Amino acid sequence: MKIAVRVWADTLEWFIGVAVLGGRMGRSRLPVENGGDESLCLFIEPYGEDYWLKPGEVFTVAPEVEGIDVWFSTVVWKGGITVWPYEDGDPVKIVMEYTVSDANGTRLECGHQRPPGQRFSAAGPLVD
Repeated sequence: MKIAVRVWADTLEWFIGVAVLGGRMGRSRLPVENGGDESLCLFIEPYGEDYWLKPGEVFTVAPEVEGIDVWFSTVVWKGGITVWPYEDGDPVKIVMEYTVSDANGTRLECGHQRPPGQRFSAAGPLVD
């Protein structure tokens, strides 16, 4: 598996064979794109909320309140990506209020498009 990381002043993009993060949108918004051919789990901490992207979909994670500087820590794993939002890049200042929206700007709820019978562990969704 190829992994390459490009770091720019206003965004962090990961590529793992397919693009999982979209283009530049500013540091306080994180677009996540499913460039694969199966569902992808977007798992947001600290609450452990799951949102499922179908192939080709793009969701955006953003703070509930505009005007704060949010940085994102991401972990890519088989079948998904985990995101931790931090204020001012400080891992002690976890952003507790955030939104996840689709490409049309529609706010999504936890469990959006969750596959039937999806199993979970303490660490998150189990992907076979």
